[in-house]
Amino acid sequence: MEKIYDLIIIGSGPAGLTAAIYAQRAKLETLVIEASYVSGGQVVNTYEVDNYPGLPGISGMDLGTTLRNHADRMGGAFVRERVKELELEGDIKTVRTQKNEYRTKTLILAMGASHRKLGVPGEDTFGGLGVSYCATCDGAFFKGKVTAVVGGGDVAVEDAIFLARGCEKVYLIHRRDSLRAAAILQERLLALPNVEVVWNHVVKEIQGMDQVEALLLENAQTGAEQKLAVDGCFIAVGILPNSELVQGKLELDGAGYIVAGENGVTSVPGVFAAGDIRTKQLRQIITAASDGANCVTSAQNYLVEKGL
Repeated sequence: MEKIYDLIIIGSGPAGLTAAIYAQRAKLETLVIEASYVSGGQVVNTYEVDNYPGLPGISGMDLGTTLRNHADRMGGAFVRERVKELELEGDIKTVRTQKNEYRTKTLILAMGASHRKLGVPGEDTFGGLGVSYCATCDGAFFKGKVTAVVGGGDVAVEDAIFLARGCEKVYLIHRRDSLRAAAILQERLLALPNVEVVWNHVVKEIQGMDQVEALLLENAQTGAEQKLAVDGCFIAVGILPNSELVQGKLELDGAGYIVAGENGVTSVPGVFAAGDIRTKQLRQIITAASDGANCVTSAQNYLVEKGL
């Protein structure tokens, strides 16, 4: 007889892992499908998590590992495959990977989001040769060197603070005259002697021969250009939802996020969205975890209502 799961979770970041924990507590026959070799999502690239309640200062990797270990202890079932196609209509949903086809009564989409690119000349050319989207992953390669961070939100400021611990000089390049980051992060940043904020500038080009050597900057107010010599460029200008699989199948907002409220309910019955992929005010680890729990409750309610 063909196996039909009660619930399939796509993604193993904080939202997906929390959903896995709650699903096991609810005694739902569940499968988690993850694409990465390491569970935890974007959090594993965070040097220090300062705002997760009860675990101040924990590293992102440790938090991701802790969440995965909890899910494993609860008996969660995981497979490492990349989902290629979804069929969402009807009472039974189909999830196709490159190797297998899985069937499920309910589905939680927790695929998260990816780093947004600047889209300037040199960005792709120097990927891995001085251009990075993860300061905690690659910052150690720039010890004693000059680096730049592009962006003005929490991630950009956190990256600049992290890099300042080992770099000779860190430039933070922001297109406006004020930062969007939390006030406490701004205070820490501006107190560092080896950090300089380059206000009202955008990156027009990333330049170099075999690796990054300079950034061509443009003043957003005057249009004047200047060259800034750097050894590395860390880009932190936001994220894009990983919602390609559901385009044309679920209601998305103008930015590509799945339209879903706190209960995770999407435009298709039996399909729920959790974490960075859904429309929400705050995209943080704690809200992702909350989403995972809410989605399992919604899935339970749906199964009862449908008599599945």
